[in-house]
Amino acid sequence: MMDMERVNAYMARVSASEKTTFTPVSPQLKVGLDLGTAYIVLAALDQEDNPIACEKQAASVLRDGVVVDYAGALRIVRELKEKLEKRVGTELTNCAIAMPAGTESSARTHQYVAEGAGFEVTAVLDEPSAANAIYQIENGVVVDIGGGTTGLAILRDGKVVEIEDEPTGGTHLTLVLAGNYHIPFQEAEAIKMDYARHKEIFPIVRPVVEKMATIVNRYVDKKETEAIYLCGGTCCLTGIETVFEKETGIKTIKPADPFLVTPAGIAKGCQL
Repeated sequence: MMDMERVNAYMARVSASEKTTFTPVSPQLKVGLDLGTAYIVLAALDQEDNPIACEKQAASVLRDGVVVDYAGALRIVRELKEKLEKRVGTELTNCAIAMPAGTESSARTHQYVAEGAGFEVTAVLDEPSAANAIYQIENGVVVDIGGGTTGLAILRDGKVVEIEDEPTGGTHLTLVLAGNYHIPFQEAEAIKMDYARHKEIFPIVRPVVEKMATIVNRYVDKKETEAIYLCGGTCCLTGIETVFEKETGIKTIKPADPFLVTPAGIAKGCQL
């Protein structure tokens, strides 16, 4: 089972690094670039994987894990890189990138974005496996739900034996809310991110969450699966874990802050 106390303490520091720049134990920093459907995130760790600084920006330059606005993605990554470098006081050169499972064919475009911003890409990962660099589970399923996709990695004895991904994510929740309230997409997105309104909106978006759980159910062996471990921005939705547990019949675990798990895990995979 995942050491929840360790994960929550680590992720609290990652979250704090958005506003506080921590002092690294080493001069060279590892960077993780997470090109997401809803957000682009850059996370920096030192050589001992201590969180140092993190920057993020809302973006709509990807669709289902594929870059559809190269110029826009490049501009945002450059801006985030400059902000991070100003904060840490040094040039950031190496980074790791990650793809939703099953979209490895788009790795080249992700790499071009990173290189265009001035990075050397030293590792290419899949997102659920990157998340497990933080979770460190031996057996179970890591489910990464971002803006565009629901991806999963099945682990046995600490090794990934299967990765899958399907195009259902947080964007689909927002579209349902926009239709229900007859409001623009951005207004619906703001409602979705307002924790105070999660109880109100949950019955509206529950069918989409159930579909996400069905995707996972399709691939897991209930007899072999110890637990499901959630991460990704969409998993911030209050109560999402209860739906997964009900639909799959498998114990479902979510840390206090699932949003930055994958970016931090990508950074851990960066080679210096």
